Amino acid sequence: MLTITKCPTCGSDKIKKIRRKWTGTARGQTYSVPRLEFYECPSCGEKVYDREAMRKIEAHSPALVKARTS
Repeated sequence: MLTITKCPTCGSDKIKKIRRKWTGTARGQTYSVPRLEFYECPSCGEKVYDREAMRKIEAHSPALVKARTS
């Protein structure tokens, strides 16, 4: 389990784990991942994703649809 106490970009100790709908774009298509858990820094906006969050993003990504169905 990933635990982050300082932002890797700005060094702020205000970074915290959040859970919310995440939206991204791939191949010109917008897609979202409901209730994604990741770290976000309110000071600089940096987002840090653990392995599980990345798996969820990839599972919803239209860029990987062909790879999953092949």
